[in-house]
Amino acid sequence: MAKVKVTLVKSLNGRHKTHIATANSLGLRKIGDWNVQPDNEQTRGKIAQICYLVKVEEA
Repeated sequence: MAKVKVTLVKSLNGRHKTHIATANSLGLRKIGDWNVQPDNEQTRGKIAQICYLVKVEEA
């Protein structure tokens, strides 16, 4: 199964509560945090919601 590396590049301060919760569900809490996630529809939906906060790379 394909994987993607998701990195938090912008702060969560002052963001919508749902966007903060989405970032936390991806394992991202501080700037610079990264996590490898499976490349599926659920993960892609989460990334689409907070695309302005994260950088996504193939893993």
